[in-house]
Amino acid sequence: MKVLNIGSMNLDYVYRVDHIVQPGETISSQGMNIFLGGKGINQSIALAKAGAEVYHGGMIGEDGEAFLDACKEYGVHSRYICRIEGKTGHTIIQIDKEAQNCILLYGGANQKLTHEYVDGVLSHFQDGDILLLQNEVNDIAYMVDQAYEKGMQIALNPSPFDDRLREVNMDKISIFLLNEIEGGQITGLTDPEEIFEEMCHRFPKAKIVLTLGKDGAVYGEQGKRYEQPIFPVQAVDTTAAGDTFTGYFLAGLVEGMPIEKILEMSAKASSIAVTREGAVPSIPYRSEVQEALQQ
Repeated sequence: MKVLNIGSMNLDYVYRVDHIVQPGETISSQGMNIFLGGKGINQSIALAKAGAEVYHGGMIGEDGEAFLDACKEYGVHSRYICRIEGKTGHTIIQIDKEAQNCILLYGGANQKLTHEYVDGVLSHFQDGDILLLQNEVNDIAYMVDQAYEKGMQIALNPSPFDDRLREVNMDKISIFLLNEIEGGQITGLTDPEEIFEEMCHRFPKAKIVLTLGKDGAVYGEQGKRYEQPIFPVQAVDTTAAGDTFTGYFLAGLVEGMPIEKILEMSAKASSIAVTREGAVPSIPYRSEVQEALQQ
């Protein structure tokens, strides 16, 4: 079983601020760093650091060489990353003194996928392989349809949620990895318990992973339910917490681990990630997670 992630690659411009800037307000930042990020590459690197074999696909611009270097460093297969003219995607991220963030996203090369490119990449994968998708690249609905026809398992992290996702036939999704905001946008509900129950009811054949911030995570599949509390830590930067959870969760599935162990490992990995700055640099290696669980 192979994991293919066709997802975003962004240069993250991260600013430290006292508070998130308000409309009409000008404030100074206490610091600025540039990190590699994008939900796609974050999740691929989390998968690789968790020990899974993962192939990353997507587009970079003329300024995206660092992503190829990162794939080589972390063990992500990069043969399906395509370089095109123009700018790589980027974000402007504010992080306040409470470690909360807000993110402005410029799609750049991430929005340049073509049907020909997608077909070419998918031709190397087959029935039972996993396609992981987020919503920071274009043509999500097309990729879902094509992968479904091939019999691939489709894992969807519907973030950021927008009208393009309404074009996706969600009945074709095998694994949903989402937070309560995204769950609410899909179901139209606001109560986390009702969101979870509705997701399980609406997509009875899918695996549902709903993360709930300080309340941990809940998992459902064919009438079974598992809950995972958080590991309390002093957060520094929550940017890649969800991506870390996603990568570790899928890595555990590929290994065939029990769900309880997968959820525990994913939660611990996320708890380590939020104690570090940046997206890619914050994601822990599997050995760090195992050591932390043993303490």
